[in-house]
Formats: sequence, C-alpha cells, structure tokens
Amino acid sequence: MKNFFNSEQSGRSMVEMLGVLAIIGVLSVGGISGYSKAMAKFKLTKAQDQLTMLLMNIRTAYATSPSYKGLSASSAVSYNLAPSDMITGTTLHNAFGGGVTLETSNNDLNFSIKFEGLGKETCASLGSTDWGTDGLVSIALTSGSHTVDKLPISLPDAFSGCSAATASNTITWTYY
Repeated sequence: MKNFFNSEQSGRSMVEMLGVLAIIGVLSVGGISGYSKAMAKFKLTKAQDQLTMLLMNIRTAYATSPSYKGLSASSAVSYNLAPSDMITGTTLHNAFGGGVTLETSNNDLNFSIKFEGLGKETCASLGSTDWGTDGLVSIALTSGSHTVDKLPISLPDAFSGCSAATASNTITWTYY
C-alpha cells in the first residue's frame, strides 16, 4: 500500500517563485533607467560633436571667402560640410531627430546654425555649454537671446530660456 502522507516532492513553492520574479522586475526597471540615461548622454555628446564638426567644416570651406554667401543646409550637404550622420537626403538632422538650419545674416558676414526639436533638458544643456568666444556672436534659445558678452549662459538661465519638456525647443548659434 502506498503512503500518501510522506511523498517526496521536489520543486519550488509559489512564494519563492514570486520572490524571484519581484527581484527580476526591480533589476529590469533599474537597468532600463540606466540605459535611458546613458542613451540621453550619448545623444547629447553626439549633438555637440555634430555642431563642432559642422562649424569647423564651414569655417574651413569659407576661410578664403569674404562672406558666407550661398551657405544653406543643401549647400552644406552638396559640399560635404556636414557630418554624414546628420544628412538625410538634402536636409540636415541633429542627433535628436530635429531639423538643422543654416542661414546667413548681416550681408552674409554672419552665419547661424539652428538645432530644432530639442527637449528642455537637452536645450538647457546645449545652451549652457561653454562654446568659447572665437567667432561666436550670440546664442538664442527658444525664448531669449544671449550675446557674446553674456556668455557662457548659466544653467538656470538656460532652463528658463527653454520651454516645456516637449521636443519643441530650438537653439541658434550665430558666428562671424
């Protein structure tokens, strides 16, 4: 006759399995959060590199020219002035997917690089970065402009110059 009271069963209890699942859930949330922060920092660094490369290439291309006549996003693409990761067809896009506009002003003696589609933190971070004063005339945030004598922009001023957390902020750097 079989003894049903002393059967030997192996395995884990339901409580143990729920505990393991809870630990996995907590670790997953932490990992996703860390990954999100790392990707945001990567995109910010990439946007800074894109701006720096674009600026250097424009300055090199127009070094012997008396003005920046004819400078536009499409001409930057045509003359390979923009980094390849910025180019989509004949338009330019920054690391955050927003548009990049190149314009001239002051009888073509100045040029502007405008990054669009930035979130508030990205806008404030790029706006408060010390870009130096070598040829920089001004930095204009979504709401407010800062001339070279008032640079670098403090982080609190940059935050107040950027709108809500939506990706609708712009920064325009103007150089001579």
